[in-house]
Amino acid sequence: MPQIISARSRIKLNSLSPTRIIVSSFAIIILIGSILLNLPLASNDGVSIGYVNAVFTATSATCVTGLVIADTLAQWTLFGQIVILVLIQIGGLGIVTLATFFSVLLGRKISMKGKIIAQESISNYSFTQVTEMIKRIILITFSVELIGAILLSFRFIPRFGLKGIYMSIFHSISSFCNAGFDLMGDYRSLTEFNGDPAVIYTTATLVIIGGLGFIVWQDLYDYHNLHRLYLHTKIVLIMSLSLIVFGAVFFIILESGNPETMGSLTLFEKINAAVFQSVTCRTAGFNSLPINEMSEVSKMTSILLMFIGAAPGSTGGGIKVTTFGIIIIAIASNIRGNDETIVLRRKVSQEVVNKAISIASLSIVIIFIVTIIIISVEKISFVNVLYEVTSAFGTVGLSTGITPYLHNISKLLLVFTMFLGRVGPLTFAIAVAMKANKTSRNSVYPEGKIMVG
Repeated sequence: MPQIISARSRIKLNSLSPTRIIVSSFAIIILIGSILLNLPLASNDGVSIGYVNAVFTATSATCVTGLVIADTLAQWTLFGQIVILVLIQIGGLGIVTLATFFSVLLGRKISMKGKIIAQESISNYSFTQVTEMIKRIILITFSVELIGAILLSFRFIPRFGLKGIYMSIFHSISSFCNAGFDLMGDYRSLTEFNGDPAVIYTTATLVIIGGLGFIVWQDLYDYHNLHRLYLHTKIVLIMSLSLIVFGAVFFIILESGNPETMGSLTLFEKINAAVFQSVTCRTAGFNSLPINEMSEVSKMTSILLMFIGAAPGSTGGGIKVTTFGIIIIAIASNIRGNDETIVLRRKVSQEVVNKAISIASLSIVIIFIVTIIIISVEKISFVNVLYEVTSAFGTVGLSTGITPYLHNISKLLLVFTMFLGRVGPLTFAIAVAMKANKTSRNSVYPEGKIMVG
């Protein structure tokens, strides 16, 4: 009887699409993490934090967001912090990536479907080289995190003693995975390090590397042999640099005169804070400026950066820089009267353009609906709620400080938003949708006329 049940389970698992398996894997990790964080052992006061708060924190860690309902240092014991750190690492890489890696490590053969799922998980082009790609991803991840921890330890050990070793490891993993969880206490994040370029730029570099994506890593690694880059890589690098510069310039202009943020900083510190804030808005979650004291215009600038996010196949979230870039290029091409979308002398297929528009449109609708519902529940200002919701969807973790005080309904809405942001709204929609009507795929319909614009 157990063999029959096991066989049925395998058949059912094999019938699942790659997108459903990826979505389910994240849900299972969140469930396990929430159970562990709900234990009294995980809280410093020895009292369970409550399941809603536990599932919120587990989701935030697994979805590498960084939104918190309590200060990480003050609330969680070493056990709780390690659970959060493990969830961050798993969430950053993806459970499918890790499972495939350990299967290869143990000498097990990866099935055809397993390779397809892994390919979908890391957004990789090549199906045949997916296992090699995953091994390289794991090697690069742990190597970069180790180097980051070593660099941060030169600053954290003198400041925190031997505890600085643990803090360096924690912050390096949190930075590379674009999670934004920190152990500085009192919700300070990195606001006290604007005058310390070693901490600011080490963290920013880790965030950028994690946010570039696995495809870009592979492409840059192969450049010395092939002497060419994919169009994808070029767009990611151009858009990432442009957005970092755009954000930094805007933050300096908007916040230099604000006595609550940059007003008291030196020019050197202002530049550090502005660059770091621009980088971290793209899904990292650390902050070098007090978010709640920033101007409304600065918050809206941050919202735009959070919405765009990082690159596909990375540890970051958002609609992705390539999605945003393709939409801008498609609009520009349409304005010029071109029938095709051309970028860097390459044609972009209409299918890619349609997918980019679908992702962005669906994301805007989700953010708008969740924002409206939370406003109706909480009676909080529109900008602050929009900031929090966009931060959740973009898996950023920056906060105006309202999250700990939200009603459980609002927290659960943010949990759902973080989950959607991590797995992708289009991926989630495909995963939960009913089976497509196969007969409609081969049907031919007469063209209908609709006026737009």
